[in-house]
Amino acid sequence: MSSSVDEVVVATCDEIIKQRIESFGGKAVMTSDVHRGCIDRVAEAALYIKGDIVIVVQGDEPLILPAMLDDLVKPILNDSSIYCTNLVTKIVDEEEFQSPNAPKVVVDKNWDLLYASREPIPSRKKYPNEDYLKLKQLGVIAFRNDFLQTFAALAPTPLEIIESVDMNRAIEHGYKVRMVLTEGVMIGVDVPGDVSRVESVFKTDLLLSKYLS
Repeated sequence: MSSSVDEVVVATCDEIIKQRIESFGGKAVMTSDVHRGCIDRVAEAALYIKGDIVIVVQGDEPLILPAMLDDLVKPILNDSSIYCTNLVTKIVDEEEFQSPNAPKVVVDKNWDLLYASREPIPSRKKYPNEDYLKLKQLGVIAFRNDFLQTFAALAPTPLEIIESVDMNRAIEHGYKVRMVLTEGVMIGVDVPGDVSRVESVFKTDLLLSKYLS
């Protein structure tokens, strides 16, 4: 449904998942079970897939829309100096802003990532009542395939490990990550309680019937 996507592949280290995907005609690639995170897993799978751009969609992001993927890859297609992009959305809920399950990000004037944290950033200490821009990182990231392999070969970094956010590895090694704002309603499935919230959104999802047909 996305004009930017030619092929969808599930990267997994679980044979049961692979068999399930293939049972309804999907494509899956088996990977090692020792990867630190999903990006490293996708990097291995991408070795067997032809394509200049690889989009990582984490399994806990069920509300991704096709147009979001198109928006995600546009900066890479339009600017040869950009090699990695990451979807973000605005945080409008104080509970989400405080939640460690939602990685918060701050960006520079070009929308390149400055830092990602599980803590509430930017700080509200000085302006506790101000309604300023607060951004949440989504688990939807596009890479030029060659940079994906470079990223996977980089050593894990202290801030990546402390925050449990992969993109900190890139900026700690001096690489840029362009953040792309989406206005969609995004609910990641981080805890069991998120399932019912996602199911309520599915009830009004006009694309769901196409996915299931």
